[in-house]
Amino acid sequence: MSVSPNPEFLRRAIQLATENAASGAGGPFGAVIVRDGRIVGEGVNTVTATHDPTAHGEVNAIRAAARALSSFSLAGCQLYTSCEPCPMCLAAAYWARVDAIFYGASAADAARAGFDDAVFYRELAKPAAERKVASAQLLADEAWASFEAWQTVANKIEY
Repeated sequence: MSVSPNPEFLRRAIQLATENAASGAGGPFGAVIVRDGRIVGEGVNTVTATHDPTAHGEVNAIRAAARALSSFSLAGCQLYTSCEPCPMCLAAAYWARVDAIFYGASAADAARAGFDDAVFYRELAKPAAERKVASAQLLADEAWASFEAWQTVANKIEY
């Protein structure tokens, strides 16, 4: 890892998480996105407040940073989060292309508090046909049309 962590940014993420939990506004998760030594996005868990199961602290911080930087790519940024990211947040961080992730509490700590992500990791490791939530491919040929359309756009923004 080429980026040196700054504990002050993690303290800010922990502060956001603690304030969010204490206020009753949402879960005990907070995150900040840092670029060039300054915070460019912050987020807290707003799942219950917004009725949005994707509104985790990390996802909200990524969204805020992307808006602030007017870019879907957060290359050059670091994610500081109060807790080890769940599979969704980890994937979001990868999609955002952050350079590094620093976290406070572990997934085991989250599980002790009632936030157990282990089931998701186990499910994702299984072949699709063996997962608890059924999935099946349909209309593959018709669905390919959107990719064909994408491939023909001359001025598309690759990501």
